[in-house]
Amino acid sequence: MGVRGNAYAPISNYRVGAAIRMKDGGIVVGCNVEHIILGMTSCAEVVAVQSAVAGGNRDFGDCAVITSSSPPATPCGNCRQLLNDWGVERVICGNVQGEVRVFLLSELLPHSFELREPLPPDSE
Repeated sequence: MGVRGNAYAPISNYRVGAAIRMKDGGIVVGCNVEHIILGMTSCAEVVAVQSAVAGGNRDFGDCAVITSSSPPATPCGNCRQLLNDWGVERVICGNVQGEVRVFLLSELLPHSFELREPLPPDSE
């Protein structure tokens, strides 16, 4: 079951595993971690990104997400933006039944937010 088996999902019982392949070939994983205060719940993709950054990784490749949903579920909107922010270009979505769907992140998030310049200081 891999990292998906480590998920902590007592509320939804919906376990998600994620793996990010770094451009140097390393793999960093994450799983969803629920909290009774749902706003504190962490998606598997978020945990994987945070683990990668905590490990000193900055050069992201593809992201794989594994669920039990058929068809395989894609990352939520927040995770799509987060993956975009870290330069992920391709998302591989699979499930425990063996189905796989591959997307360019630009297909999943066609109008992503891009901060191109620092914000100006407050005028007040």
